[in-house]
This record gives sequence, C-alpha cells and structure tokens, in this order.
Amino acid sequence: MNNSGLQGMLKDGYKHLSGLEEAVIKNIEACKALSQLTRTSLGPHGMNKMVINHLERLFVTSDAATILNELEVQHPAAKLVALAAKSQQEELGDGTNLVVSLAGELMSHADELIREGLHPSEIIEGYAKASEKVLQLLPTLVLPGSEKIDVKNETEVAAALKASVAAKQYGYEDLLAPLVAKACIEVCPPNPNNFNVDNVRVCKVTGGGIHQSAVVNGLVIKRDTEGTVKSATDAKVAVYADAVDTLSTETKGTVLIENAEQLETYSKSEEDKMEAYIKGIADAGAKVVVSGGSFGEMALHFIERYGLLAVKIVSKFELRRFCRATGAVGLVKAEPPSADELGYIKDIRVEEYGDTLVTVIRQDEKVSKIATLLLRASTDNMLDNIERALDDGVNSYKILTRDPRRLPAGGATELELARLLSEFGKKETGLDQYAVKKFATALEIVPRILCENAGMNPEQILPQLYTAHASGSATIGVDIEENGVKDLTPDGYSDLYDVKYWAIKLCVDAVVTVLRVDQIIMAKQAGGPKTANKPAMDED
Repeated sequence: MNNSGLQGMLKDGYKHLSGLEEAVIKNIEACKALSQLTRTSLGPHGMNKMVINHLERLFVTSDAATILNELEVQHPAAKLVALAAKSQQEELGDGTNLVVSLAGELMSHADELIREGLHPSEIIEGYAKASEKVLQLLPTLVLPGSEKIDVKNETEVAAALKASVAAKQYGYEDLLAPLVAKACIEVCPPNPNNFNVDNVRVCKVTGGGIHQSAVVNGLVIKRDTEGTVKSATDAKVAVYADAVDTLSTETKGTVLIENAEQLETYSKSEEDKMEAYIKGIADAGAKVVVSGGSFGEMALHFIERYGLLAVKIVSKFELRRFCRATGAVGLVKAEPPSADELGYIKDIRVEEYGDTLVTVIRQDEKVSKIATLLLRASTDNMLDNIERALDDGVNSYKILTRDPRRLPAGGATELELARLLSEFGKKETGLDQYAVKKFATALEIVPRILCENAGMNPEQILPQLYTAHASGSATIGVDIEENGVKDLTPDGYSDLYDVKYWAIKLCVDAVVTVLRVDQIIMAKQAGGPKTANKPAMDED
C-alpha cells in the first residue's frame, strides 16, 4: 500500500527538514560556524589557519579565499555564503573575509530576532532596506581627491595598494606595495581599462630574504636551459608547441639490414633531416629555440653545433605567455620558421638564486607586455602567503584602473555606516526597523574583529570610535599599533570603494537567500553505503 503525502511522493531514504528549528535555525548556525572559522583571520593581525586538503597538501594561511576553497564546504546554506565569497574573489580578488564575517554576523542577529518572535520575511525586508540605504550612504564617505589618482604614477599607486597588501603581510607593505605598483605600471596598456592581471606573473624561489625580491621586465622560468649555451642578447626566438625531436611513424615497421653499409647509412638520412631542420632555424636568424615538449638527443646535438640556446617550457599556459612576451608565434609544424613567426628577446640568461637555477628573459621597458615578481623567502609557506598578498595587490590595481575611489580604513567606514544606519532605523515605524537596527550593529563587526585580532578590548575602543564619529571625524579608525583610535589616511592606508560595495551587496544577497529557505529536502544519495576509510598499512 502506497503512503500518502510527501512520503509517498519521494523515494525511500530521503530527508525532509522544515520549520524554524529544523531548517532556518540550522542554516543560520551553519553560516555562523563558517564565519567563526574565518573571522579570526581578518585584518593585519589575522591568525593563520592550518588546512590539510583532500590531497593531503598543507596550507598555512590567513587568506579566506584559500581557506574556503580547500575546506570543500558541504552544508548547502554555508555553501551559499562560500559561493558569495568566491564571487567576490573572482570579480575583485579581495574582500572575501569581509563577505563571510559580515554574513555570519547578520545571521547571528537574525537568529536573535527570530527567537524574539519576528518572522523571517520581516527580517528579510529590513535587511534589504538597510542594504539599500548603506549602498546609498557609501559614496558620501569617499575620501576627497581619491578619484584623481594617476594609475601610471608609482608613488600614488603604491600608497593606494598599501592597505590591501598590509592585510596579508603586515610589516612588509612598504616593501611589497612599490614592487606590485612597479610591475603593474610596466605592463599597463595605454588604455588602463584594458589592464590584464595575468600579465603580472610571480616566480617563487626558496632561500634568501623577502628584501631580495625584485621585478623583472619579462618572464622568469624556474628551470635551466637544455644545452651548454646559457645566454643570448638581442636574439630572435623560434617557439615550437611540440617536442623538437625526430618524428616517429604511427605504424610499426621492420627494417631488414643486409650488410655493414646499410647499417652505417640507416640513421644517416634521419640525421641529415634533423640537421637541415636545425640549420633552417639558425639560418632564419633565431638564436633561441623554445619547445613545449622535450628536446631529442640528436636535436640537442645539432642545436649545440649551431650555437643555439634551448629552453623547455612544459606548461602550455606559460608557453602562451612566453609568446605574448616575445611576440613569437607557437609553431606546431616541424619546419624552420618564417620571419614573421619569430619573436624577439632583448636579453636571456641563466641566473642562480640560492641553489636554484632560473632562466630570466628581460625585455625593453617600453615594449614589455609581461612583468614577473621574483620572490625570495625562507620557506615555501611564506612564499605562498606573500604571493597571495601580491595577488590581492595586483587585483586592487585593476580595480583602481576602473574606479579609483577610496574609503577610510581601519573599520572607520563600517562604523560610520553603522552610526548613520542606526539613526535611519530610529525613524522607521514597521517591524522591519528591528532588522535595520541589527544590520547597523552587525556592521560593527569589522572594527570589533580588528580589535580582537590585535589583542585590544573592543568594549573600550568602540565607544571611543563612536564618540569621534559623532563629533564629525568620519575617518577615525582602529589604530592597531598604538592600541587606540586615529585617522589612518595620512599614514597611506585606505580601502577601495568597489571592494566594500560588492562585499556588502554579495553578502546581503547570500543572507537573504538563506533566510528565505524554510524547508530542506534531500534525496537519497546514489550508490551503496559509504565505507569508512581503511587504515593505512604499516610500512615494512
């Protein structure tokens, strides 16, 4: 006999959660747990997380985007917040932690309102109204004159990128921000709106100190050349997408050798063809040969004979960048290149950093289309963290080329928004006014976390901030160095307008989507029962 209702409609083994306690509150708790995980990593004094992913790779980082990506969040509600953070990372490259932390705080306040008797729809309406008001207020907080930045001026750009780099590598921002600015400006096209973040590369070399990091106009390939020729200047370059080697036939064949003369001449024709191939490359004017595959022994023999420099680039993406940097055309046919298929390198040589040999390709500053940040540090983990900080800096430069407006840093923007929104909430009359006021309180999370992560007491600092902002000083933020409050703008710290705008927008969208869910229906998982992981066998 068939069961009626939902039980009769779905397959056996489904799960159905509904109502406030089972669906809404559990979703809120999952989002709060995700927020608690990343919020301690916010700001210059953010703590690191040690994450071991499914491939047993270790990550020690305070970068929220990396943490969320490697955690593989499974809960459907928490996944929505993680996806909002991912959208922020892909679109702007910074501000992911703000999305998750603010979402968790909004969820926490929604939990309180629900337990006090408000319906989720009233909370959603209040949050939507508050979000709209916040996005209207945000342009009024823009720092005067920040929209007039010259994106080709290294000093101005370095100052604008300082806060973004300091959030990941506090203490090194004065060293790293100018490096990022220099690299970005060198590859910035005449129309800055066409700036491509992929044109700024990073090469990490273990050993030495962070102060030995430098910018190279061109590419750095982390491997030695293939032959004995280690340098070339003002060289034309031929690029082959496939291996530079003798071609093997698709069908198998048998060769019958009847005498000593045939044995001697067996491979002669093959050698002659290979020599003609390499000689053709040299005659075309090329001094450098680049291969996307391997170099055969016979090919290397003739490359040495004709004094060519051979470079192997395994990654097809790196090969594409090499072609972009040199103006070469990647050839798929095993024949000498024509004049218009050759690229140009001003200087290529093998250099040693620590015990690592790297091939450095330098181009003229005026024609360089790719710049490489050569990073030095003592450990791989530190190199990875510096790379993430520089990645944020490069993305921030891209934002500057589109919208250079900046906001006060150190939690000053969020606190001023909280103060103005709180005043707006007092004028509201409906039940959604409680949600508006809670939204204002939630915005305090940024200065609060900055205080907590720096070992300061937020209960002492927040009243000082409110007093300063109420007296008209809207740029006063948390000063983590002096354990107090001050305007960080003269020190060169400011936040990007676009990052804040989209972080608030994406965060509220995710929160509202989660709060709209009142039922969760999960179908039975496909496949058999999930077996427990087998214990690792003892090694002999």
